[in-house]
Amino acid sequence: MITDNLKRFREKMDAGQVVTGMGVSLSDAAVTEAMSGIADFFWIDLEHCPTSLESMMSHLIAARAGGTAAIVRIPSGDVGWIKRVLDTGAEGIILPQAQSVEEIRKFARSCRYPPMGTRGFGPRRPTNYGRFGGQEYLDHANENLFVAAQIETIDLVHQIDEVVKIKELTSICIGPNDLSGTMGMLGNTTHPDVLEAIRTIATKARENGLYVGSGLGSDPEFANTLKGLGVQWLQVGGDFEYMMKYAQQLYDQIRD
Repeated sequence: MITDNLKRFREKMDAGQVVTGMGVSLSDAAVTEAMSGIADFFWIDLEHCPTSLESMMSHLIAARAGGTAAIVRIPSGDVGWIKRVLDTGAEGIILPQAQSVEEIRKFARSCRYPPMGTRGFGPRRPTNYGRFGGQEYLDHANENLFVAAQIETIDLVHQIDEVVKIKELTSICIGPNDLSGTMGMLGNTTHPDVLEAIRTIATKARENGLYVGSGLGSDPEFANTLKGLGVQWLQVGGDFEYMMKYAQQLYDQIRD
């Protein structure tokens, strides 16, 4: 069942607020429990991390208990990943490394139940273990699930008009590093051409009623740049990065 946590996450953006969240890569759910109430949302990453589905579920439980929305980035658009992540109770899902409009369309439809999409039926936690079911659950899931596709190639920027017309999508998410790489300048995310590509994505998405998010490191200057380009939800760094940066700052102050 989609909770009020995700509803509040969307309401903040609807009210014009830019929301900030933490990337989750460590397996211990104490990470999300500790950060609940500080972060507006959690980005639980299964693409670049060894996080298991069992650990992911623990993070989802901790986030829900802490009153914070949780979105899961899956490793690929394989329907097996989509079903297992959604049926374990993810309120939002991100497809990384999309290569074509058709891949995004297939992914988005796989996240929605018929007649809206093709999602197979087998929810566990989303139905509160069977307590919330029937047509009410199906309508609720189709209406409220947060479905995002990550645009990380210049080829898809050139096809963004087609992408934003996919009605099963809720949001577009930007991957600045990989996007810059496909433009021949990996890591140069503040190059004017890269920023203009990001502006194009954000403008087209918002014109078509889609939310716009982005992943990035714990860099407030770049986060504010993305805000100025129209990005509404920002995954600003993550758990291990926060620990390392604060520890370095703390220790340097003491040593000096």
